Amino acid sequence: MSNPTIHVAAAVIIRPDGRFLLASRPADKPYPGYWEFPGGKIEAGETAYEALVRELDEELGIHVTHATPWLTRQFDYTKLRVVLSFFRVTAWQGEPHPREGQTFAWQSADDITVAPLLPANTPIIQALTLPPILGITQAGDDIAGFLPKLDHALTQGLKLIQVREKQLTGSALSEFAQAVVHRAHAAHARVIINADAALAQQIQADGVQLTAAQLAAIGSRPDLTLVGASCHNAAELDLAEQLGCDYALLSPVLPTASHPGAPTLGWEQFASLTSNRSIPIYALGGLNAADLELAQQHGAHGIALLRGAWQ
Repeated sequence: MSNPTIHVAAAVIIRPDGRFLLASRPADKPYPGYWEFPGGKIEAGETAYEALVRELDEELGIHVTHATPWLTRQFDYTKLRVVLSFFRVTAWQGEPHPREGQTFAWQSADDITVAPLLPANTPIIQALTLPPILGITQAGDDIAGFLPKLDHALTQGLKLIQVREKQLTGSALSEFAQAVVHRAHAAHARVIINADAALAQQIQADGVQLTAAQLAAIGSRPDLTLVGASCHNAAELDLAEQLGCDYALLSPVLPTASHPGAPTLGWEQFASLTSNRSIPIYALGGLNAADLELAQQHGAHGIALLRGAWQ
């Protein structure tokens, strides 16, 4: 007999400085003293968003004015299955204050200072380490001319880069990728190598971006810190989740200069495909930096940019 399931709306309340709110569980609830993201049970007749607004008013005394859907995670406790619908809350009225005896702490994803965390929230902390913008290299035939653009983007705060230069092979690709890794790591940014896990390991990059074909054929997750997947439909997103990928790219959202006239997802289909997914998804295709907010409103973790990352 399967355990009963409850559905919960959970809030990642994020300040402008990027820090987010964790709350300790009161003594009269299961897992007392454990730290979690605020939220609570979705009642009959409520949407997840309606439950989020109600719970944050009841628990924290704040009124949500801007929240976007993000991840859905399932966690099996000893006698209970919990399905958590996470929202990123970036604007609210009022100052959070404990209305149920909680203790609060503003935290950073790479420096958690409270413990123990409720087990279901650990993957959410890991997802929060991924920045909202992923830049995909566009060196083409001008490697020397691209590197200053990379340096500029790093000074502007770019923190995640995918090396994707299909015109390069062998030592030329290795040398270019090493140059990107050297510059990125000096700026505390991470580098993903497209389609080549062996090269990523060899040059001490941070991860690999699997192609859709690799995703379908691979038997196990590559032994790298970050593993992403290039996806175009629900079946490929399913495979990315099953493999335990850290994120996926979903494309093409809008028409692109490189593939004029090709079919696109559009924002409504993108939102449908990303709904209830357990891993962060970047929108890709025909986007620029100004589209970030729109993408997040449709369930994206962030956006992946080619030309737009280097302008």
